[in-house]
Amino acid sequence: MSAARKAVAAAQRLVVKVGSSALTTAGDGLDVTRLNALVDAIATRISRGSQIVLVSSGAIGAGLAPLALGKRPRDLATQQAAASVGQLQLAHAYAESFGRYSLTVGQVLMTSDDVVRRAHYRNAQRTFSRLLALGAVPVVNENDTVATEEIKFGDNDRLAALVAHLIGADALVLLSDVDGLYDGDPRSGSTSRIAEVTGPSDLEGIAVGMSSSGLGTGGMVSKLAAARTAASAGIPVLLAAAADSGHALSTAEVGTAFRPADSRLSARRFWLGYAAGTRGRLHLDDGAVAAVVRRRRSLLAAGITGVDGDFEAGDVVELVDPAQKVVARGVVAFDAGELPELIGRSSHELPEEQRREVVHADDLVPFRR
Repeated sequence: MSAARKAVAAAQRLVVKVGSSALTTAGDGLDVTRLNALVDAIATRISRGSQIVLVSSGAIGAGLAPLALGKRPRDLATQQAAASVGQLQLAHAYAESFGRYSLTVGQVLMTSDDVVRRAHYRNAQRTFSRLLALGAVPVVNENDTVATEEIKFGDNDRLAALVAHLIGADALVLLSDVDGLYDGDPRSGSTSRIAEVTGPSDLEGIAVGMSSSGLGTGGMVSKLAAARTAASAGIPVLLAAAADSGHALSTAEVGTAFRPADSRLSARRFWLGYAAGTRGRLHLDDGAVAAVVRRRRSLLAAGITGVDGDFEAGDVVELVDPAQKVVARGVVAFDAGELPELIGRSSHELPEEQRREVVHADDLVPFRR
């Protein structure tokens, strides 16, 4: 068994994420039988001494049947209404199901503001820490009843990856209606499941798509992005079918495992790289990309070829290569209006008060390529 699978099997603290399609159906709403099977697997793992935070989709799906909605609504107001009804049903179902094992559930509703803002991030850390210390099972969902397009996480897969780092999880398990990552569309019958992803090169040429259920917002695209985010931050990931949750949370010998990076990012660097909102982009030449990504150097004005966005010194910006691929994120030291006259110029050509790094290495997080 690979080191990544062993790490998932032995993890003391885990985040488990389950998708809408694994818990609900458009016609009947919440499937209690499926939910109970998931809770059985989680409770068994907890009985072995692990702490688990459950990130659960399904609120909107659970609210469709009670509101006589035949399919997931497209407009935000109706989605929020469905979530308002469905969150109560989902929380009640989890409370009853975990109650069979004398486990207490704590509901945690989050928006991206709770992760993007550093003060909120620390508050969330304290809340999770206390819930786990008290023996409760935190059940997390995006707060769809109040989230708007500007503050939504976009999917609970990304939320799960962010929560995994926020609580210092030893592993992340992503459960859905698909039993792993395939090298093509598994419905075609001519593809193979990828047992393990050891790095970005293993994913070259892999085509993934959306879920066929129509109930969720993510699909394999978002699961793959979440797995890569967590693995890049040093957290082993297992992607498996919810129907295999018992095996996923015991031996971990199912699905697709993602090997983590050798070192775990600090809370600040993870926030900077994956959670903070960005206000603009700096375009880099090949030399600057090599310095920033491979040699982990600061970004100087000489290596910048263009500037996008309206940002101020202290904001987080993306750094992109000549092919427009994001290669890093960092805290910029100049306002957007100051940079056009500086870009492409060596430090000795600049006035003394402007001879500083545009993005210092200590405030920069390069991405694995």
